[in-house]
Amino acid sequence: MSDAKLSLPAFYGVKAGMTRIFDQNGNHVPVTVVKLIPNVVSQVKTQDKDGYSAYQVAFNEKRESLVTSPVKGHLKKANIEKTFSEYAEIKVSDVDSAALGKETSVDQFAVASYVDVTGQSKGKGFAGVMKRYNFQGGPASHGSHFHRRVGSIGCRATPARVWKEKKMPGHLGQETTTVQNVQVVEVNLEAGYMLLKGSIPGAKNDFVKIAKSVKKA
Repeated sequence: MSDAKLSLPAFYGVKAGMTRIFDQNGNHVPVTVVKLIPNVVSQVKTQDKDGYSAYQVAFNEKRESLVTSPVKGHLKKANIEKTFSEYAEIKVSDVDSAALGKETSVDQFAVASYVDVTGQSKGKGFAGVMKRYNFQGGPASHGSHFHRRVGSIGCRATPARVWKEKKMPGHLGQETTTVQNVQVVEVNLEAGYMLLKGSIPGAKNDFVKIAKSVKKA
């Protein structure tokens, strides 16, 4: 594996949890701690062969016994000695085959810059419309049989069915969610963590994608 690191517009980290810090003016700032983990290029996608340009990155190192033989062969082909279990693609406009096996860098994510964070939101299970869509609900007084239910869904002779995408009770959360324009507060490469202002999607120890903001520099 080459020692030179590759600069990409995104990387994958681990949401370690939330805490707070105090800035130079003594203001309380809530932050999310993102653990920095190795991201290694395991495959190069080219326009001629695959129809698009991208780098496949491998992360989440595990013991060799926990990785399947096809994955080991894939890593060996990329001259990667470590055994990773998670893979994702990062699209770029131009790729270089020499980048195979290189570890990515986070130097491009400077303090005070903005990033877009993508993760899987926490699962809330089966939820009603008041929790899921912030419905107002019915009267809370005695005698009313309409408290937290959906109410009329418009199912009569016309249209004789329920319209698609009708807001009704169902599974809440556990969806891929992106929060844009999150400010980078601190990057500590020696300790291996990054601080992002505010909250980000996902539960503790979930993988999150940190990418350059598409709306802010």
